[in-house]
Amino acid sequence: MTLQQLKYIVTVAETGNITEAAKRLFISQPSLTNAIRELEKEMQITIFHRTNKGVIISNEGDTFLSYARQVLEQVGLMEEKFLNVKEQRPRFSVSCQHYSFAVNAFVDVIQEFDANQYDFTLRETQTHEIIEDVSRLKSEIGILYVSSKNEEIIMKLIKQNGLKFEELFMAKPHVFISSKHPLADREGISLEDLEEYPYLSFEQGEYNSFYFAEEILSTLDRKKNIKVRDRATLFNLVIGLNGYTVSSGIISKELNGENIIARPLLVDEHMKIGTITQKNMPLSRYGKAYMEALKRHI
Repeated sequence: MTLQQLKYIVTVAETGNITEAAKRLFISQPSLTNAIRELEKEMQITIFHRTNKGVIISNEGDTFLSYARQVLEQVGLMEEKFLNVKEQRPRFSVSCQHYSFAVNAFVDVIQEFDANQYDFTLRETQTHEIIEDVSRLKSEIGILYVSSKNEEIIMKLIKQNGLKFEELFMAKPHVFISSKHPLADREGISLEDLEEYPYLSFEQGEYNSFYFAEEILSTLDRKKNIKVRDRATLFNLVIGLNGYTVSSGIISKELNGENIIARPLLVDEHMKIGTITQKNMPLSRYGKAYMEALKRHI
């Protein structure tokens, strides 16, 4: 077993595809495949199951990868300390629903490590993709919410993919509206108050059922519905159309501007917002720093 082989399997796990991993590693696909098979033979385990769509990490491969990542991280630290290697390119990725505190925490991690080179990724994406990204090691951490309506389905998916959910905080639903909205002066807003205004939500692709909706109370029938893919578009429509969306209530003026405000939604419901990570995999130093940053911002 070599460090090179460990780098190979971690890259394959991150990309989920042998061909893509070979391109990233600048080696041929057959060479990469042979190196992985030799490692699997030596360790007497199956790390990856090959499919038409790519590779799937086996249960024992999941555990082996957790050790491989630890070894590579420690080697990187040793090289920095004893060989004065400062040109390491740290890699870290987060997949999340559209939360400003997740972005703020990501900024903190980048500033904390202040590397000359880095390859960090923040994916504000669809709920099902968040679970998929973490299960395939495309992202180290995912952030999403569960409620009384979707918790059973989401938790089942999380468990099936060998992941764990850790609650960050409990929130009451809030309405995000323009500061110039006709309801902006209300201390609390009811669903009846919102009936005539456009409802904005994030599109979930082929998994567009209420179980995967980013917005709580998505099962309610509304007269005016608009689906979008990104946060900037949503907030522009909130302002331009006097629309609204439903979220946790945590808002960042730095990211979202002063034109967006949050008001409590008068319903008997709650949101548990938390992180998902690999069940048997310790966090990297970047993952640990990100978790600490999250706690500061919420």
